[in-house]
Amino acid sequence: MLLDRGALATYNQTIAYKGEPRMSFEVFEKLEAKVQQAVDTITLLQMEIEELKEKNRSLSQEIQNATSSNESLAHENEQLRQEQQGWQERLRALLGKMEDVQ
Repeated sequence: MLLDRGALATYNQTIAYKGEPRMSFEVFEKLEAKVQQAVDTITLLQMEIEELKEKNRSLSQEIQNATSSNESLAHENEQLRQEQQGWQERLRALLGKMEDVQ
């Protein structure tokens, strides 16, 4: 005899009320297993969240380091450009003096 879900629940309740502890104990065991499975899943997801938070912190630190390095390189590049410009001006001045001598 096949029962739909609602009829099965009613059947289980009827048996439980009639003093059949076995059926209610089986239902309780199934419920307990599902609760344990849910707790295990939640625990695993919490661990995954913590791992992702740590990875996020690590990546944020890498971004800060890269940004700092980029700023340092940009500053050094600007100094080298100014130095190059100074040398070019001195070279032009020397070439101008050489032309005056000729």
